[in-house]
Amino acid sequence: MSVETISLGCRLNFAEAETIARTGPAGEDWIIVNSCAVTNEAVRQTRQAIRHAYKRRPDARILVTGCAAELDQQTFETMPEVSRVVRNTHKFNAFAANGVMTPAPAGLLHKVKSFVAVQTGCDHRCTFCSIWQARGPSRSLPFAAIRDAVARELERGAKEIVLTGVDITDYTGGLGSLCQRLLAAEPRLQRLRLSSIDSIEIDDALFELITGEPRLMPHFHLSLQAGDDMVLKRMKRRHSRTDAVRTVERIKALRPNATIGADLIAGFPTETEDMAINSLKLLEDCDIVSAHIFPFSPRPDTPAARMPQVPHPIVKARAARLRQAAAQRRSHWLGSLVGTNQTVLIEGDGIGHTDNFAPIALAGAQRGEAGAVRIAGCDGDRMTAVWA
Repeated sequence: MSVETISLGCRLNFAEAETIARTGPAGEDWIIVNSCAVTNEAVRQTRQAIRHAYKRRPDARILVTGCAAELDQQTFETMPEVSRVVRNTHKFNAFAANGVMTPAPAGLLHKVKSFVAVQTGCDHRCTFCSIWQARGPSRSLPFAAIRDAVARELERGAKEIVLTGVDITDYTGGLGSLCQRLLAAEPRLQRLRLSSIDSIEIDDALFELITGEPRLMPHFHLSLQAGDDMVLKRMKRRHSRTDAVRTVERIKALRPNATIGADLIAGFPTETEDMAINSLKLLEDCDIVSAHIFPFSPRPDTPAARMPQVPHPIVKARAARLRQAAAQRRSHWLGSLVGTNQTVLIEGDGIGHTDNFAPIALAGAQRGEAGAVRIAGCDGDRMTAVWA
């Protein structure tokens, strides 16, 4: 019998689903759907995934957990395909009677890359976000437990560890200090990567690692959300546009080969055209080469849902404009890599990423191989390369 996982949304969901699956009951077929509630579209995709899973495996029982299940339990309980709904507070004891969640590091081995959870929850109530309602306050996992989880993933064959969570820069004691302790404690860890981080929370210890630690991969995905100060204020973000630009400038000064990714929301309530242009210009001002663009989606019971809304066609058009500009910047960056030497990790047969997260195709390369390559060309959004 088997336990299958289907995860939507953040990497933390993927890592947690794997941990839940390892506790699944013997002798039964289950499908675990770890849901996402970051946008209305994510909730719709969760429902769709449940229906598709049921059609594909009608004899398996479906368990739904995660943020969407936490915020709207009744909706999922009334779906005929669903056997059980488990709230976030009980997800790690989903198959135990009356269990309450005991936070534990979750590891997800994805090819040769493993995502390890170090934190969950959030203390910052951004006006557009309902995740703090779904996951509760910020809680950091103990260092010893994280260290042991990383060791287990390395023993399972992971070549790269990605630290993940809801707000990992809020880790107790500082994310940089956590990374320093991990790298000192585990010499086998040669590639450490970070998931999305809040630029205003980057601590001095992390800047030190950016400066001189080659085992910390030089790609940083920042939760920026907007490039206009009034929009940022109405979002209840804790940084200004100038803060974001200065953070990127500092990263680039310390690590010239570092690349920047970012989350950006288009069409936030009250956003004018001038405000939208400020977000558009942030792509260049922060040298963003990997952008996740979200059209604003009003989430229930959030302050932003009660603000004056931008008409949907305008939201859609502004998101499309941001995506187009982001794609042009990304294409230019990938083209600039042609003819250079880069270090890569092969994550699947013949495909992988450079240290600064450019996707690579390398004919004949085997999963788990790592080393220097020469970038030969660009095929769409993937670089072609040969061993250097």
